[in-house]
Amino acid sequence: MSVLVRVPFVARVPLVAALLMVVMGVIASQQVLLALNRVQDERIRELANLHVEALSVALGPYVLRQDVWEVYDTLTRASGQGGGRRIAFTAVAGMDGVVLAATDPARAPIGADIAALAEGAALPSELTILPDDRLLRLNAPLIYQGREVGQLVTELVVTDLLSNRLAAGRLLIFGNAVATLILALAGYFATRRMLRPVQSLTHHMGASGDSPVPFEPGEIPSGDNELSRLFHIYNRMVAAVGEKNQAERRLAERERFVSLGRLSSSLAHEINNPLGGLMTAADTIREYADRPEVVRQSADLLTRGLEHLGDVARATLDMNRLDRQDQPLTPEDVQDLRILIGPELRRRAQKLGWNISAGAKALSGLPAAPVRQVMLNLLLNASAVAGQEGHVGLSVTEEGAVLRITVEDSGPGLTSEARRRLMSDEALPPGGGLGLRLVHDLVEEYGGAIEVARLEGRTLISAQLPLQETAEGGDA
Repeated sequence: MSVLVRVPFVARVPLVAALLMVVMGVIASQQVLLALNRVQDERIRELANLHVEALSVALGPYVLRQDVWEVYDTLTRASGQGGGRRIAFTAVAGMDGVVLAATDPARAPIGADIAALAEGAALPSELTILPDDRLLRLNAPLIYQGREVGQLVTELVVTDLLSNRLAAGRLLIFGNAVATLILALAGYFATRRMLRPVQSLTHHMGASGDSPVPFEPGEIPSGDNELSRLFHIYNRMVAAVGEKNQAERRLAERERFVSLGRLSSSLAHEINNPLGGLMTAADTIREYADRPEVVRQSADLLTRGLEHLGDVARATLDMNRLDRQDQPLTPEDVQDLRILIGPELRRRAQKLGWNISAGAKALSGLPAAPVRQVMLNLLLNASAVAGQEGHVGLSVTEEGAVLRITVEDSGPGLTSEARRRLMSDEALPPGGGLGLRLVHDLVEEYGGAIEVARLEGRTLISAQLPLQETAEGGDA
């Protein structure tokens, strides 16, 4: 059975159909043979009854008179009729069970006990031809004028009946075998032909991979049947998947521009604020050029402002440089997030909790660009829901072979819509929140998991990413 399970479905169904036809052929042959046996048994019982009735009529008067010679003469004439082909031996006894005469006196002499001859013999109504029987032994009472006058033991030859049975059985088995084989082959090829569209559908779906391709009209089975509808349903599913992917791409692009706009606005505030101070310092230097102390203080202010602008510019460039997509994550990449999220936090007067305990070796087991994207999206979402003067926190820890990134906020918690975007693979309805879906997709792509918890009035979102062995770790 296990071997049959490993056979492909499109071959297994035809094989099962063929096997069922073989089983049906065997059962039909068996039933026909049983019916033939019953017919032959009924025939031999009918012959036995006729034989007993005929001898009873012919032998009754002689048995009553104990006329041995007449009994013997009648038995001899009866056994000789028809060439002796059916009756092989007959013995007759009176009511006392003593043999009066027999067709073979040497085997059943006069005066012998007929009980020994009757041992193993059957009544006419109980005769049955078995495969190994060549002679049937019959034991029946002699009934004359309505009363029993003696006992009769006869052996009937059934060799011809057995030969007929064997010949009919061989012919039946051969004929049924040929017919069953033809029907089985026809059923196999017919079923396989009917299942060919299923095989085509399976192969098409397996070859399509992550980008399913619809069937061309000429590849769809003709007719309004189940297989044709199945192909049309598959094409509609492919079209729906394509539309879903396009909608998600459009939403992702829109969310990307929204996120960029929000970051750009925050960075503009971050740059504009020190620019005012820098302009004031430049004016002070120009106005008090003859006072070295004032010039030195203004120069220090210029230096600090320019260093701050440089940090913002560097973090922004590192976040979006294409040549860093495959670079390993570093502690500096994580620290840059603090600069990028800073304008949002200051604009809302929010407090930031920062706990980066994972070392450089652990961080290097993950790519920089997608992990930074996960952290930044979670931080931006946390800042958006934490509210004015709220709390936002980031924790990056190493737990065995897993890097755990936990972002917390003091907001009211995730809505059901936001939780569905973050935790499930369902199609996205129109609207915002695609940043959470991007986090879900990135974490799932790297074989990670996401957990959401509500603890002491704060929402904690944890992304667990399995660490990959670095080249240094592999050489160790």
